[in-house]
Amino acid sequence: MALLPDTSVWPLALRRDNAPAAPEVAALRSALVGGEDLFGTGLILMELLRGSVPKRTRSAILGVFDRLSSVEPTTDDYVAAADLSNTARAAGVPLPTVDALIAQLCIAHDLVLLPPDGTSDTRAGTSRCECGHRDSAERVNGRAAD
Repeated sequence: MALLPDTSVWPLALRRDNAPAAPEVAALRSALVGGEDLFGTGLILMELLRGSVPKRTRSAILGVFDRLSSVEPTTDDYVAAADLSNTARAAGVPLPTVDALIAQLCIAHDLVLLPPDGTSDTRAGTSRCECGHRDSAERVNGRAAD
């Protein structure tokens, strides 16, 4: 299983003190030591590094991302992410631009998204287990998209 951890899962998994016992955090920690296929993208790396990030934390993040396989959006991914966001919005599910692009990368590269705890039931109408399946882009809240 190839995983793409969402931005907010990384800080929790990289904590040295009491990291939450959320399933997403446990899955990422396990993948980091177990050699599972982990992917990153420049968008998530940028989100992790922006703002006041202590040098030690920055070094840890860069060290981990150096070892990851990377997926980067193409023009087709941007177009598909916009369509995904528009479809979700039409169904009453707000899907911000960054989240739509991350979801599209999962769909395009058959990756399983590890979202933050509390958002695993909807990310463009898909569950964390469904995000890697192409047909999930056409399902929003259990309905087929137009």
